[in-house]
Amino acid sequence: MTITIGVHSSNPSLYHLYHLSRLGPAQEELAPLGERVVFHPYTDGVRTGELLARGVIDFGGTGSTPPITAQAAGHDIVYTAVSAPRPEHGAVLVPEDSPVRTVADLKDTTVHLAVGSWQTHLVAKALDDAGLSYATDITPVRSGANSEELLRTGAVAAWVAQGAELAAARRTGGLRTLIRTGDVITDRSVFFARRDLAESRPEVIEALTRALRRADAWAAAHPRQAAEIAAADLGGSADDWESALSALPWRIEPVTDAFLAEQQEAADIFHRTGVVDRAVTVAHARAGARADRAA
Repeated sequence: MTITIGVHSSNPSLYHLYHLSRLGPAQEELAPLGERVVFHPYTDGVRTGELLARGVIDFGGTGSTPPITAQAAGHDIVYTAVSAPRPEHGAVLVPEDSPVRTVADLKDTTVHLAVGSWQTHLVAKALDDAGLSYATDITPVRSGANSEELLRTGAVAAWVAQGAELAAARRTGGLRTLIRTGDVITDRSVFFARRDLAESRPEVIEALTRALRRADAWAAAHPRQAAEIAAADLGGSADDWESALSALPWRIEPVTDAFLAEQQEAADIFHRTGVVDRAVTVAHARAGARADRAA
């Protein structure tokens, strides 16, 4: 059997597992089980649930939002592991001289963010905590290559930045952090799989989790090499990538009730504000949950 791992640049653990594939951590973990590993690169992590449902990939990882929207779309996924919290992974930035001093000041403004990613969770929860709605009180616009420029010229009120872009923006100066990610959400990497694989082959899931831990251990021990790989592949400076990658925890943890509660809170906010069009029970995305529901 062949296990297809989805990989995109927004999930650092999977990204470095892919770039270490010549060193073989994924194949080394799965070969004793009689499995062969292939990687399926794609650009938009929001598509992970759809790719799992279509059978294009067997296993993938994103931030906190895509598995919730996948469940809302009717895709039968199972959570397999999560990263430790990433409090310094991203931030909502505004110009230094902006009149926006609190989240409430974002009302009736335009915010650039990676719509559908963990950034939607960050902004939606921050607004909800301030008594505002993601759906009606701001205009969320998908961020792009010109988002920082638009922010600096005042064309947009706020921009959610992450990784090397955040490090570069802070190094340039002239911007202020309105929201630090860790002050609002835990912002974990989240790994999930097709239910048939997760329930019938738990030993494969365990092997994949071990491979992710090996990739994380390598990135934590070799931050400059990891940064140079990312800079050469994705752009930006190795210095900015090293700053961004050094801020990550590089630790994979099991799925716990506390994590599921975090996700349920997000799912409830998304449903209440129209990000998803139906209620989601996050606990259904556990191995064995279908049996629980039938009982």
